[in-house]
Formats: sequence, structure tokens, C-alpha cells
Amino acid sequence: MENLENISLSSIYKHKKSDRDIFEELMPTKVKEVMLVATLYDSYSIVREGQFTDKIFGEFLQLNLYTHPRFTSVNSEKEALRAMKERNFDLVIIMVGVDKDIPVKLADVIHKTDSEVPILLLVNNNGDLRYFQEAAHQFDSIDRVFVWNGNSNVFLAMVKYIEDKKNIEADTRNGNVRMILLVEDSIQYYSRYLPLLYTNIMTQTQNLVQDESTDELHMILKMRARPKVILVSTYEDAIEMLNKYRDYLLSVISDVKFLRNGVEDPEAGVELLKYVQQILRFPVPLLLQSHDVNNAARAREIGAEFIDKNSESLSLDIHNFIYKRLGFGSFVFKDRDGNPLMVARNQQEFQEMFKVVPDDALAYHGQRNSFSTWLMARGEINVAEQLLPYRFEDFKNPDDLRQFCLDVFERVRLKKLRGRIINFDPNLVRSDRYIVRMGKGSLGGKGRGMAFMSNFIENIDFRKIIPNINIRIPATAIIGAIEFDKFIEQNNLYEEIYGSNDYERIKNIFLESHMSDSLKKRLFSYVEEMDRPLAIRSSGLFEDSLLQPFSGVYSTYLIPNNHPDIYVRYHQLETAIKLVYASIFTESATSYFDAVSYKIEEEKMAVVIQEVVGHHYNGHYYPSVSGVAQSYNYYPVAYMEPEDGFAVAAVGLGMYVVGGENAYRFCPKYPNINPTNVKDQVRDSQKEFYAIDLSRTEIDLVNDGETAAIEKYKIKVAEENGVLQYCASVYDRENDDLVPGVDIDGPRVIDFANILKYNYIPLAETLSFLLRLFKEAMGSPVEMEYAVDLEKGDNGFPTFYLLQIKPLIRHEEQVEIDLGDVQDENIFMYAQRGMGNGMIDSVSDVVYIDPEKFDKLKTREIAREINQINKQMEAEGREYILVGPGRWGTRDPFTGIPVSWAQISKARVIVEMGLPEFPLDGSLGSHFFHNVTSMNVGYFSIPHHSRNAHLNLELLKDQQLIDDLSYVKHVRFKKQLTILMDGRKREALIRF
Repeated sequence: MENLENISLSSIYKHKKSDRDIFEELMPTKVKEVMLVATLYDSYSIVREGQFTDKIFGEFLQLNLYTHPRFTSVNSEKEALRAMKERNFDLVIIMVGVDKDIPVKLADVIHKTDSEVPILLLVNNNGDLRYFQEAAHQFDSIDRVFVWNGNSNVFLAMVKYIEDKKNIEADTRNGNVRMILLVEDSIQYYSRYLPLLYTNIMTQTQNLVQDESTDELHMILKMRARPKVILVSTYEDAIEMLNKYRDYLLSVISDVKFLRNGVEDPEAGVELLKYVQQILRFPVPLLLQSHDVNNAARAREIGAEFIDKNSESLSLDIHNFIYKRLGFGSFVFKDRDGNPLMVARNQQEFQEMFKVVPDDALAYHGQRNSFSTWLMARGEINVAEQLLPYRFEDFKNPDDLRQFCLDVFERVRLKKLRGRIINFDPNLVRSDRYIVRMGKGSLGGKGRGMAFMSNFIENIDFRKIIPNINIRIPATAIIGAIEFDKFIEQNNLYEEIYGSNDYERIKNIFLESHMSDSLKKRLFSYVEEMDRPLAIRSSGLFEDSLLQPFSGVYSTYLIPNNHPDIYVRYHQLETAIKLVYASIFTESATSYFDAVSYKIEEEKMAVVIQEVVGHHYNGHYYPSVSGVAQSYNYYPVAYMEPEDGFAVAAVGLGMYVVGGENAYRFCPKYPNINPTNVKDQVRDSQKEFYAIDLSRTEIDLVNDGETAAIEKYKIKVAEENGVLQYCASVYDRENDDLVPGVDIDGPRVIDFANILKYNYIPLAETLSFLLRLFKEAMGSPVEMEYAVDLEKGDNGFPTFYLLQIKPLIRHEEQVEIDLGDVQDENIFMYAQRGMGNGMIDSVSDVVYIDPEKFDKLKTREIAREINQINKQMEAEGREYILVGPGRWGTRDPFTGIPVSWAQISKARVIVEMGLPEFPLDGSLGSHFFHNVTSMNVGYFSIPHHSRNAHLNLELLKDQQLIDDLSYVKHVRFKKQLTILMDGRKREALIRF
């Protein structure tokens, strides 16, 4: 394995370029600014009277070109030079008036000012052409002369002529873009030909793109992959371009008579096309064009098509040539004699017909390289590239050729989908290589994270970097947020739900309402294909946002998806989706909206449907390992740094970890270090785990909620299922030590020793590496949820699944804080472990759990009392310091106080205090903790009998008593407390 520390994101991301990546790189040079130099009269006639700019814009718009150049008109040399000082121009067009010399002199002046900018002359009409036709090649500062004749299309051609000339080298190199070589020396004809060629090529490319692309950005990018049209006027220039770009040649369109060795040669065109045939491995379509129809016979002799320049149907003739011969039209399969057999209008039909077309048709097209030409014209660069190196003779028989091509089509199709969001296809819902879109609209926070992870892992070859483990996402489908809007709209729910605070009522209304028919149909097709347990997760627009993440506020439902009746399975899925929709309106969610000052109406809900990671063990379904990892550790120990991050892992479903129960915590960078003693490890080890109960097919999601299909089992059940061998150690009492594995008798301790210390799988390296890469990719510290399936998967290796990624927000400006004398008699609290930075002097209330009344069997009642006081504080707009024992926000009532974030939303600082026989272990990794960190709440620990940290609870007895409940007290100081938090040293002080 490589040293992962030395691998940077940029060095491994996107080794393989998709067509889309290639399109992004094409056409690096664009003509955006054009200066038009014309006399006042010419300027008036074309710019004003002719609504020139509108026409130019119209031409570009008609061809769906999303960027069009801006034209700046100037009337004199002086104005031109001033404009060039103020702005950088990509092209200068000089209109030729009555005096032919002025434009040439002006071109020289502009060229001296900026030798890089291309200069084109535009002659008004054919009558002025003779002078320039004879002398055009003598003007050093002029790139080319065009004639207008009132056709604004020529401006499009001039712009594209310059762009193609400048981009041909980069685009052939980066994207294998094809070249059409036009050899024409007549200004009149190429001024007519180029606009026709460009309009046809762009229109055809546009048609292809609209046929095959559903993504507008992809459509725009794909337009860049159109063939480049390169115009030359002499034999020598043509030969130079052919020799340089022969591998990218799509077609040659040539005049018959043009300059060769400085003199007009009536054989130049024919000789040129013969040369093309000699140097190419595969034939390309050739076109000879002339105003002498007798040249048609000469064209036939050399296997070229012929067009009469004087033809009334010149435009149509060019269109037909591009459409039929250059691969833009339908693919016509022909037999050996060239008779048509089948017509494929698009790539899908092409691939279907490819399977059944007769052998002699494959031979006919294979010898002419027709397949890659047609595919290249359609922007299928990766497919065409794989076919290009092979000749028909490389295969034993047509059947071998057929199978080879079909394999390439399928391989490229699936590769193209990997890491992408694809439209719903029932055949692909079980794959873990891409994300299936079930409905349009935003993917929401979790959905965006899934899409990002999918794209991320498909663009990195993890098998080379971390070879002994597969890295995947579970099979995932996403219902876009537009379906939520439709659901509200179709069922006319808006006023009912946004005008009510009654969650139970809203939930029942949602359950009775109907989803759109199209979504129902897709969901039914989905459950027909998918028979594994499913997780239906919320993905609100605000969830996991970089500004204000909502963590664990909405619902997630797990369903066994194992009922023999498919209609029951469908109904369970539909119910779960509706309940996720309704979870926006729970009390916990609405409190959160209030706390972050968002309007509930602004929230929209997308839904993520995921295959649950795991295996079926004797009626239980769960993964070997689940966990959370963060790239920043608020409580580093030993020689760990906060930036080393931490991870939490447990056996079974991940709700055990995100619920803040007793899971195993470690630093992925130092997996061997465990700062707690053996006795504490035995006491605090995971004793139970969660799994989906597959013995029941009937579940009641409505009444039993998120845990309807989930059961909690003793950890020995996992041992009976054979899961603990690599996840547990046994406590050896005689030696007071932990022995990895479960081969001897004694208490089981879930410490993943065989994985973390003896590297059965490279879990620690994988976590550490991914945290670093994701942190770099997202530009902020990150948290990810993961699961591991230790059963053998692809290539015989276990699989690491990424379930969720989100930014870990720390609003710490790192203000310089001086705590002063920590032994001062006016100190209420001094802590050496915690997080938070800055000074707070607006709090005078303390809400605390009276240690004398604390009962670890009554933690649920304590949570209710805290909620009661929090509501009162919310009504008064006051904040407070919250003090209590154990782990805050845990799902397990025996390890701490099971409050939700909404129940303590007005707490400005949380203090965990140690009590005898009650573990003091922060809720790192839980949803509760994520919300606390993102809200910049101070969070500090005071261990029991600590020598340094201390908490003066006696002081609270002297303060004004506001509330005295069964377990919780609320007191108020006369003056505001001073809260000082030093984020660098992780210390805090509260003075009264």
C-alpha cells in the first residue's frame, strides 16, 4: 500500500476523463469581444438600419449558442485605437468602403498596436472583390477577406473561423475533435460556403444533443465537440493541415483549381484528394466542388462526391452531404453492394441493430471505419476512441467484430453512468455505481452528499491506493424536491399544513394524500426489482448545508421490504416517504427552525431511498460495523492533534452511534491508542446492538415510528451470528488484559482489535485517507457516516460503504482570550476539556440537575423537565448555562440525558459533570453533538474528582431560585456571568 499521507486529491482525482470532462476542456479560446471598424455610412447601414446586432444575436440564438460576441462599432482609426486601450478585443473586422487603401493601412496600424488580434476585412459586395481576390495574400496584417452581400450569417462564420483556427490544436489533443478541411480560394464562395457549413454542422449537432441528452449543461458542453472547420486556400497549406491533423480528419471539401507552388493549378484539387486517400488508414468522405459540371466525372474517378457551385440547391446539397456522409444523420446499415438494410436514428437503435445486422454489412462498414466516424460525429468520443485502433482484418470473422463492438458499447455505457445521477431505470436500481433519480428537483442536503460521494469514488482508483477493501456507496435512489412541491400542490395542503402546529394532524393528512402517478409508477417498479431492506432518509434543502446543518432533526425509516405481497411492500415504502415528508412539521424540527431563524415554508424535502448495508443472520439484518468519523477532534488525548480527527464504531445499525450510545471511539491516525484503562473499557463497552427484525413482515410505521422494524438485541446474539470474531476482544481477568477475538471465555468487549490493531481490514487507513480527501474537496472539516460489510464482496474483499457526508461547522473565529487567574474565588467553573471560542457576557441563568436528586433510572423524566424550562426561556428570549451528568443527547437513557437538540435550544454553554459510577464521555459523533458544534454552543467537561478543573455547585444555592422541579433547578445570578472560552487551549472559565 502506498504511503497515503503523501497522496493529494489533485494527484488521484479524474485519472479517467468522461466525455463530459473532455467537453469542458474544449474550445478554450472564445471570441467574446469584436471591434467593427466602418465608415459612418457603412456603420449606419449595417448597424442601425439593418439591426445588425439583433441579427447577429438572432443567428447565435437560432443555433442555441449560449454565448454570442459583443460588437463594438467605431468609425475611425483614432476611435479604434482608443477602444483598444479600453478593452481587449478577440477579433477586429474592418469594413471596406469606396477607398480600398484606407482599410489596409488601418489594418497595419492595428496590427502594430496588437500583433495577436486577428484582423478580417469585410467587403460590401461581389463588385469590390476583384481587387482583393488578386491582392489578398499580399497583406501581412490581414488574416482573410470575406464578402458581406447583406447576409449577416457571414459574421457567425467569421467568428467561428477564427475560433476554430485557434482551437484546433488543443481540441484535437484534448478531445479527439474531428476536422473538416475546406480548400477554397474564392472569397465569394468561401463567404457563402462557411456560413452554410457552420449552420448545418451546428444544427445537426444540436439535433443530436437534444436527442440524447437530458442535462442542459451537458447539451451546451457537447456542442463544443462539433467538428472544427478549417479553411485554407493553397495546396501547400492544405498539405500542412492534412499532415498535422490526419488522425482527426472527418472530411475534405475541395475546389478543383487553386494555387500550387504560387501558380493556379487546375489539377490541385484532384491531386489533393488523391493524396488524402494515400495517407489515411481509413477512407473519409471527400467532396469536390466546382462551377464546371464536367468535373463530376473526375470526382467519381477518385471516389469523391461532387457539388456544382452554381447549383440553385447549393445549401441543400451541402446539408445532404453533411447529414448522410459525415455521420450526423441516421446510420444506414448497407450490404456489400451498398444497398440499405436497416436505418438507426439514434445510438440506442444503432446498438440494437448491431446485434442482428448480417455479417456482410458488418464487413462493409468495418472496412470503411463507418462506425467510429458516425459515433465521433455524435460526440461519443470514448466509444469511438476504443474502436479506432482496430481494422476489420484484426478480427477472425464478423462475429468477433460484432462481439468486440458490443462489449465496448456496454462497457462505455456503464462507465459513463458511474458516479452520475441517472434517470430512473428499473434495471439499474440495484447497482452501487451511480444514483438513480426518481423525481426531478433539488436532491437536498443528504442527496447532494450522496451524489458528491458517488462521483468522488468513481473518479478515484481506490483499488490501487487501498487494495484490500472495496469502497462503495449503497444502491441509492433519490426523489427530487419537486415531488414534495407536487404533493403539497396536488392535494391542496398548503394552507392546512403551514397554518397548523399540530404534527399528528399534519401526519394524518399526509398519509391520506396522494403522490403523483408518475412517482407511484416508478416506486412500484422499484420494489419489483429491489428486495433488500431499505432506509428511507430525509434530505431537506437545509440539511447538511454549509451554513446551518440540520442533523438528525428529520426522520429516517428502515423497512424490511420482505413481505411476500409486493403491494404491501409498495405500501410500506409509500408510507415511509409520506412520514419523512411530514417530519418537517415535528415539534423538534419546528423548534430548530425557530432557533436558526429560518421559515418552515422555505424548506423542501427530497427523499433518499437506500439499500441497507448488511447481511441476513438468522432473522436479523445488520452490517458488521457502523460508525461516524470526523476530520476534527474536539477532545484529543495523548499526542493526538484536533486535526487528526476521530471515529466511532459499533456493531449493527448506525443508529446506535448517531444516537450517542456506548460505542467504541478511536483516532484513525493512531488506531492502537486507547486512553481509557481496561476496567473502563469493560464497563463502557457496547452491550447491545440494533438490527432489522426480518422475522416480521408486517410493520406499523405510523404508530411505532422510526423503530417499527428495528429491534435491540444483546451483543451475544451477534456472536451467535458469527459477527464478533473481528469486532470483539475478551477480558482476561487473570492477566487484567483484553485478548482479541472471541475464542476464550470471559466478558466480551467491542474494541475492533483485530481490525484496528491487527489490520484484518485497512479500516483506520481508509477512514483517515477519506477524511483528508473529503476535507480538501469540501473546503471545511467534514463528518461522514459509514458502514462495513465484512462478508466477502467484489474481488473477494470486504466492503466499506459511505452513507453520508456533511460539513462540520465550527464558527470559531479564534478570538484571543486571556482567562486570567483560574484560581480566582469568583469562578463558577474552570474546564480544561471542551470546545468553543470567544467571550459571552449576556447570560445570567443556570439550569442544572441537582446531583443529590439525580437518578440514572429517571433520565427520561429529567429530559422532560429540561424541555419545560427551555420552552419558558424561549418564550422570554433568554439563554442559559446547562449543567448535568453523563452524556447529553444520547439515545441510551442509562448513559446520559436523552434530550433532543430542540429541547435545549436556548442553552449557550453545556457543562458535563462527572458523578461516581456514571460515565463522563462526550457525545462525539452523535447527531446531537453535530448540532451543538454547528450552533457554536460552548461544550465542556468537568471530570469527577478532577485536580484541575472544578465546578462550584454550592454557589448555585445562594442564587435566586426561578424553578425547582423534581430533578432540575433553574437559578438566576444578579449580574451577567462572564464566560471566557479559549479555543486554542480548549479551556473555559465562567466568572460571576
